[in-house]
Amino acid sequence: MPNSSRHRASRDGFRPIRVSIEFFPPKTEEMEKILWSSIERLAPLQPKFVSVTYGAGGSTRERTHNTVARMVRETSLKPAAHLTCVNATREEIDAVVQSYWDAGVRHIVALRGDPAEGVGHTYRPHPGGYAQTCDLVAGIKRIGDFKVSVSAYPEKHPEAASLDADIDALKAKVDAGADQAITQFFFDNEIYLRYLEKVRAAGIEIPIIPGILPVQNFKQAASFARRTGASVPYWLAARFEGLDNDVETRRLVAAAVAAEQVLDLVDEGVEDFHFYSMNRSDLVYAICHLLGLRSQAPAKPAAKPEAKAA
Repeated sequence: MPNSSRHRASRDGFRPIRVSIEFFPPKTEEMEKILWSSIERLAPLQPKFVSVTYGAGGSTRERTHNTVARMVRETSLKPAAHLTCVNATREEIDAVVQSYWDAGVRHIVALRGDPAEGVGHTYRPHPGGYAQTCDLVAGIKRIGDFKVSVSAYPEKHPEAASLDADIDALKAKVDAGADQAITQFFFDNEIYLRYLEKVRAAGIEIPIIPGILPVQNFKQAASFARRTGASVPYWLAARFEGLDNDVETRRLVAAAVAAEQVLDLVDEGVEDFHFYSMNRSDLVYAICHLLGLRSQAPAKPAAKPEAKAA
């Protein structure tokens, strides 16, 4: 459990932190309204970047591209587009990468991706595609001077043979040109801190940004955690006990829990955080406020960058 007394004693003022925020592309007109309302709400916090996910098997490819391209056109946000290896040839993926460059995107989150059949099914590389994330990273870097983020798993990827093998996979991504890693969400900070020690001992020096999941609904979060290999500590379940039908109290508890987790990591020297927003702004905004972030000038259209890859 985060040590709240320690961070209260050590914080005589807000420490500078940087946040990034993840969204997913909308499937319906109503979801699109919710997404852009959330973006409008969170943009004045001036996140370091915002990422937009990519569905299993590339199922949201067009919607991801449209969402990211609109961010470039209409806001000053710096979008990062997710891209996966699955269900596409190298030529098809390279064309997507080039289209992002042409749209003004300069940051890609490179992932192996889940099989089109979904989590739990065996991953099979496309015979004409990029086999693993490290290959995809190298391919992206060949096309343009993109910043490339990759994933990291403090409790290891569910398909990895061991944590050490998983760290070896991360090192391969770094050797291919990855600039930073964003972790799968976790709730016990000691898991992240122990993982960071192992990563550094393996000679990996890129930033390892902790992924934070504000708990909108505990049962859903616990189910999601089981599918992704993330553990759920007993104290977290206790925090939400009896609140299944009490939405307002649940939101207050969720904001307090996530802020407490982040504040404890700040005391450990962590300055960058990646929030999995689930396209909802209220919790993320409240947490950022508790962390000392305040709204700045409204987002304005960014200057259009050069049109060709380097």
